[in-house]
Amino acid sequence: MSVPDPRAAFAAMTAALIEDFRAHRGTVTAGPFAGRQVLLLTTTGARSGAQRLAPLVYTRDGDRYVIVASKGGAPDHPAWYRNLLANPVATVEAGGETFRARATVIDGAERDRLYARHAAMHPSFTEYQQRTSRVIPVVVLERMG
Repeated sequence: MSVPDPRAAFAAMTAALIEDFRAHRGTVTAGPFAGRQVLLLTTTGARSGAQRLAPLVYTRDGDRYVIVASKGGAPDHPAWYRNLLANPVATVEAGGETFRARATVIDGAERDRLYARHAAMHPSFTEYQQRTSRVIPVVVLERMG
């Protein structure tokens, strides 16, 4: 008996989330992300140059969107983070609008402040940091012109 590929289930869940998000103009209405602040981030692949789409929970810091490269507490960074390091300009879909943004990795005390605020709004992020020895990166997205 073959074991189902968990990547296929994750891909299906992600596709349904993106479809729900777009159908409801930036609001997720079903599944584990219902009612949470979610944005869609389109990055340019670091190696492939292809466009890559990732749904992410976020918080706000003034006009900036704050995202966290947790990968659920995995020992390595998510692909979208590596893509932003290579190509920091991305497209963001949030709150029913689409815009270009520049990504900046935040370090030090500001990183800690933003991570703590993010974890307060999305409690699973406290657990994610406990699962890994890496410092989970915090990225801010700032709207471009």
